[in-house]
This record gives sequence, C-alpha cells and structure tokens, in this order.
Amino acid sequence: MSANYDVVIVGGGVVGSSIAYFLSANPDFDGSIAVIERDPYYTASSSSLSTSAIRQQFGTRPNIAMSKFSLDFLREAGTRLAVGDERADIGLHEPGYLVLVTPERAEAQRAKNRVQRDMGVGIELIEQADLARRFPWLNTDDLAIGSFGSGCEGWFDGPGLMQAFRRKARAQKVDYRAATVTELAMTSRSRLGEVVLDNGEKLSAGTVINAAGPWSAGIARMAGADLPVVPSKRCVFVFESPARIDNCPFVFDSSGFWLRPEGQLFLCGIPPVRENDPDDFGLDVDYDLFDELIWPALARRVPGFEQLRMLRAWAGLYEYNTFDHSGIIGRHPEISNFVLATGFSGHGMMHAAATGSGVSDLIAYGEYRSIDLSAFRYERIAGNQPIEEHVY
Repeated sequence: MSANYDVVIVGGGVVGSSIAYFLSANPDFDGSIAVIERDPYYTASSSSLSTSAIRQQFGTRPNIAMSKFSLDFLREAGTRLAVGDERADIGLHEPGYLVLVTPERAEAQRAKNRVQRDMGVGIELIEQADLARRFPWLNTDDLAIGSFGSGCEGWFDGPGLMQAFRRKARAQKVDYRAATVTELAMTSRSRLGEVVLDNGEKLSAGTVINAAGPWSAGIARMAGADLPVVPSKRCVFVFESPARIDNCPFVFDSSGFWLRPEGQLFLCGIPPVRENDPDDFGLDVDYDLFDELIWPALARRVPGFEQLRMLRAWAGLYEYNTFDHSGIIGRHPEISNFVLATGFSGHGMMHAAATGSGVSDLIAYGEYRSIDLSAFRYERIAGNQPIEEHVY
C-alpha cells in the first residue's frame, strides 16, 4: 500500500503539529501533508509531559526572538486555533519568571539583560534589598539580584496547546497516521523518496520533516545523517505546603531547581543532572533527586517549604542537543528535501509556534519570512559555531 504526499512530518507532538498547522494554513501552500505519530495517545510524548513555561530571559538574540514570536501567538491562540465555534483554551498565565542570581553570576546576568532590553523585552533587575521586600517569602541572603519578567513570562497548558495545534491541523485537511517510521528510502545520495511505516505502508514524500523529538537522531540515521540529539530524562515533582505564596511567579533558583504554582499545589524540578544512555527512553521517576537535591534547596530558599509534602511525580524526555542546547532547524545541507526541527533541549514547547511558522515559510517560499531562524541551521555544528544558551 502506498500514498503520495507533498510533505511528511515525522513526529506529531507540539513541534510537528505546529508545523502542520502553519503550513496547512499558509495561503501560498496547497500541497498535501501527513503527520506520522508513533504514540497516538501521547502517553510518553514529551509534549504531554511538559511543564510548559514561556520565558524571554535568554541571552542570545535568536532565542529571544523565538520567545517573543511564540508569546504573541500564545496570546492569540484561542482565536487562531479555534475550530468552528470552539475556541482553544491553553490556560496562559503571565505572573512572571524570576531568576535568582548569586554575586559570582551577577555581571553575566546584567549582560544578558542588556541584550534582552535591546531586543525590546522589559526584564527588570531587582537588587537584593528590594528583592527581599518584594518577595518576603524568599531567603535572599546569598543573592545579588533577581531578574524578573513581570507580565511577559509564565506558563500555559502545554498538552492543551499540542492538542489544539493537532485539532486545527486536522480541520485543515492534514492527515495524521498512527505508525512508526522504520525506513527512509533514498532516491539518490542527496534526496529522500519514501517514508516506510511499520504497517508496511510506503509514503512518497516531496519533503520529509524530522520533528521526532528525543527519537529524532534515530530518524536522521535512517537518512544517513548524524544529529547530536539524545533523550535526557527530567523529573517533575508535585508537592503541597502549608505555606501560601500570593502571586508566585515561575522561579529559577541559583542552585538549579525551578518552581511554580499549580492551583493550591506546586510543581518543581531540576535540569537533567544524570547522563542517559543515548538509547535510553525510560520514564522511571528518580525520587532520590527530590530527597537529596531539590527538597534541601527548596527549604533553604523558601523557609515556608520546610514542611512540604511531595504528592506525586512524573518523568519526561528532553530532546537534548549535546552541541549547544539550542534547536536545530532548517534543511539538511546534504539531503535537499530533509528538513530538521529538533534538539530544543527543553525549549520545544515554548518555541513551537515560532518553529512552526518559520518551517512553514521555508517549505512554502524557500526562505524565512515571518521569523528568521537561520541561526539554528544544521551547518553551525560542522562549523563549530554554537548558540550557547543557559538560564545563567
């Protein structure tokens, strides 16, 4: 059994579905689109397991531009992703994102702030004394400054956004197929021809887009290409506390943990601290992280959390770009009809809208028009030109 498509997107999570939405909505593209998703119920999907923050506090212009574009879209998502009379509800909250900075990192944070302000992002630097006054529930003894994006950062319902992209794309005649890609057949050394599925179906593709997240390196190998992308497990813990914090922002602490409210509860975690085997896609929760690293740091930073009680936890996978922790977006330099949209290292959910719009431009026009994503091209890897990006 075979079928022909102008574009086949491998991966139906938030990035793949964003591309499908933007491309199918583009008035200058009238081709056929198929999305291949190996996990149709999204039980192990990174998009379903995301905590879905949106921040503009990056230190490089390309990533700041991605956040600005995506935030604008999130604010309009209810209307833009509506199907018929049903608006999309993505639960966007913008109480701010507070990065806590120790003295040895203060100058680097001030340098980032200059870049942010030059990009038109109003991130406020709060000195220690004022930080203690404005956030009295914090222990600020070891801090120099707080970097605070009030009213322009926060979080949203990531799985809801992914499903809204998917629902709208399907309403725009995109085909979603529940299958696993087993082979990418080449018509020559520089061009892909067919996408072979585990059900025996062969899809003839004009363009293949690799949006397979943590699985994207395996997809690339099918085309004879290397990607420095590996799965990296991160755990999210849910806890309750007798301490009440009014208008709590998203907090990123100098020790590495992050924290945000969820109703009357709180979510927390730390960036991945233990290396995964490149083929380890396990989702077992590492509870020792909470007991040994997170809880002591939480109690030090927020004394009211000394009496917290952890309720539950889950694990998800980052598509970790080992080269520079930023997305890899654009055409592969040696395979003319192979497009990459992966390696976001924890930023895929917040940058999905910008990625979808940019890749749609690339397919429809052969160039970026709505947002310039050329800095994320694959060639930077071979040229050793990293986009070094960290919260600090």
